[in-house]
Amino acid sequence: METGLTYTSTLVVSKDHVAAVMGSGDLHVFATPAMVALMENAAMLAVANHLPEGSTTVGAMMNTSHVKPSPVEETVRATAVLTAIEGRKLTFEIKAEDSKGIIGEAVHVRFVVDKEKFMSKL
Repeated sequence: METGLTYTSTLVVSKDHVAAVMGSGDLHVFATPAMVALMENAAMLAVANHLPEGSTTVGAMMNTSHVKPSPVEETVRATAVLTAIEGRKLTFEIKAEDSKGIIGEAVHVRFVVDKEKFMSKL
């Protein structure tokens, strides 16, 4: 695995993705928790094909800003770029955008874990 790996996850905002439905606000605009989930998805998929057999990544930290609203039926994209590798710790820079430009940015940390060992801790 090397830095520079990237992936873009896309979704069309539906009523299920709005703040009023998700409980993070009372407006019918793209919810911050939905944006964060899209960002995590992009980071996860950026490295998924480069992990050892039986491994996955889990989110550990998200430092994010959500600066512009997006309406229902808008297409939102989150693009994650792997910027640092420190052992099992992976750091990503992520930008989310809609048709009008950047709606959010993040620095996200994920850790590579063995799936069976991780799940045995439940």
